[in-house]
Amino acid sequence: MSWWKFWQSDPKKPDFIQAYLEKNAQKIPGIRTLDQLEFLVLDTETTGFDLKKDQLISFGAVKIKNRKIQVSEGVELRLKQDNPLGPAIKVHGILRDEKALSQEEFAEKTIPILGNSILVGHHVQFDLEMLLQVFRPFGLNQLPNPVLDTLSLCMRLDYGPLADYSQIKAEEYSLDSLCQRFGIEADDRHTASGDAFLTAQLLQKLLILAEKKGIDTFSKLIR
Repeated sequence: MSWWKFWQSDPKKPDFIQAYLEKNAQKIPGIRTLDQLEFLVLDTETTGFDLKKDQLISFGAVKIKNRKIQVSEGVELRLKQDNPLGPAIKVHGILRDEKALSQEEFAEKTIPILGNSILVGHHVQFDLEMLLQVFRPFGLNQLPNPVLDTLSLCMRLDYGPLADYSQIKAEEYSLDSLCQRFGIEADDRHTASGDAFLTAQLLQKLLILAEKKGIDTFSKLIR
């Protein structure tokens, strides 16, 4: 039995999860050019940075289509938490929000936004794992989308694919440092939607550099 048939026949997954998996069943052709790719640049704000203890508070995202940031399609969603306070409160300043969504409401709204886009973020694996904590109760244990980390991409462009990234100064590749390097004005920092927009601008800069280095198709970009 194929992985898709297994997902398709699983009665435990709600319709919005099934529709999401079905949309991702067809993979992106490797020869597709960067101009033809659709990216969803995302960010999360959380109660802290411990994947075992902390919780997601908000999710922000903006799409890039035809190499243009779709500002009008940008979103930010808040997730209701019994105790939203944590060490990260000093950074993002998010307190209780009466308009925050329940876990099911949040999942139902967020999953269709992910669609079949390439998911992009800065330290994106942390954001994706925080999202999966919300999605797992609905039968989604992994995200089928291709994933691109702007931090890893920038290091790759600077040092090549075989570089030992552990020897590179991490502070030089923070979102703030890269925004400064590429002349991106860091407005609305430390909100999920604001950081997603900044990361989208960074991705635009990196894609230009990638093309100059011969990384001009989906298969070359996503390794």
